[in-house]
Parts: sequence; structure tokens; C-alpha cells
Amino acid sequence: MKKVIMFITCMFISINIVSANKIEVKLDKCIDGDTARFIYNNKSIKTRFLAINTPEIDSNEKYSYEAKEYTCNKLKKANKIVLEYDPNSDKTDKYDRHLVWVWIDNKLLQKDIVNKGYAKVDYLYNEYKYTNILLDEENKSKNNNLGIWSKTKTVKENNTNTEDNNNYIIPIIISIITTIIILITKRNSK
Repeated sequence: MKKVIMFITCMFISINIVSANKIEVKLDKCIDGDTARFIYNNKSIKTRFLAINTPEIDSNEKYSYEAKEYTCNKLKKANKIVLEYDPNSDKTDKYDRHLVWVWIDNKLLQKDIVNKGYAKVDYLYNEYKYTNILLDEENKSKNNNLGIWSKTKTVKENNTNTEDNNNYIIPIIISIITTIIILITKRNSK
């Protein structure tokens, strides 16, 4: 009987240890493609999504806005958000951000972000739990030239180039109109 009680106790402790690595949260604020704030135990905690790096908005890097929009839309539409701490990672980084795997409705958010080409697999300081899944997704997005692996310009870059082109068109049109007016004036004065 003692062995049965010991076994049940060990199982209960194991279940609690496993579930301690996962916490259910609510979205507080989406910051960018790989950072967000969540509410846990009535406190806001800042998180950094483990093992990925999206382009930085502050540096105006390609696909930074698309990465943020994609991540924020996924988080806002989620029915259930669970953060998972990796046993092979520190719990927080030097900025006191929680380093986590983010699960949205039982799907790994990092996998989706990498799959769309909005992040590269990065900041690997150990053998993390889902690294191989992310590396497979990264290879797929590279092979399909998606997002940061694309050879095409982003919508923002295309708009910027259009605006730059328009800045040259106006002086050219003014020059042509001025030349026509001068030619007409010279012709009429003869």
C-alpha cells in the first residue's frame, strides 16, 4: 500500500511541476513581432518570444510592420493564450522580460511567425524544446522566399519609392510646361 501511495504522490508532484512551466494569460499589449505584455495574476508581465527574432520597428527594418501586425492580430483574436517556459532557458533576460513559448489556441505562435517569413530562428543559447520545428519552418519560408527571405519589396517600401518617384515627376512636368510656354511665346512674338 505504501508503494501505491508513493507512486500517486510522485505522479501528483510531476503533474504540478509540468504545469508550473505553463501559465494561462490574457493579452495586455502587443509591442512588436516578438514581444508582448500579458496579464498573469493581475500583473502585467513583459515577454520575449523564445528562439525567434523579428525585424525591429525602431530601425525601420524590412517586414517589421508586417511582423508586428501579424503577431498582434493573432494575439488579439486568440481565445486562449498559454505561455510556456523552456527547461533549458533562463526564465527572464537581462531586460527582465519573460522568455517564453507562446501558444495560441494550442498552436505555437513562434512556428506561425517563422512560417510566414516574419522571423528568423535566433538567440539559441541551448537545446530548446521546439527549436527543430522552428528550423524546419524557417527552411520552408526561405525556400518559398517569404517575408524577410523575399527578394521583393514590402508594401511600405513600394509606397516610399512611389512617393520618391512622384517628387521627380512634378519638376519634369513643370519644366515641360515652361518650355512649351516659352516656345509658344517666341512663336507668337515673330
